[in-house]
Amino acid sequence: MVIGIFGESCTGKSTLADKLKESINAQVYTGRDYLRLEKNEAAAKRSFQAKLREAVSGENIIYVISEKEHLPLLPHGSIRVLVTADLDMIKKRFAGRMQGSLPAPVAAMLERKHGCFDKELHDIHIISGRTSVDDVCRKIAAMDN
Repeated sequence: MVIGIFGESCTGKSTLADKLKESINAQVYTGRDYLRLEKNEAAAKRSFQAKLREAVSGENIIYVISEKEHLPLLPHGSIRVLVTADLDMIKKRFAGRMQGSLPAPVAAMLERKHGCFDKELHDIHIISGRTSVDDVCRKIAAMDN
């Protein structure tokens, strides 16, 4: 089973992936982790896509995506999980990563990108702070049976 967890930065994708990894015994890839598979990027992408295609009916892989350019790497048959959050929550979490201060250019970038994944096809939509991660994990585990 391949699970693509995607959304903007600081929406809770990694938290979900970590919890899900425990419950379904999955390997987790994030962003450009696939570059470790080969010496050049094109070959690494091809190898990763092949690995994901094989995993659709085999091992459990979770791919955490925060850049839209990586969505096409998800093969047909993947479970697509959109994770969103309110802009204020994203800013607060991002500020926490930056020792409590959110510079104006970073805030402007977050505002520009907010909602960029909202229209992407998905099987499950999680709204951070409103949707139970445990419920989502149970739902995804049930989809594998």
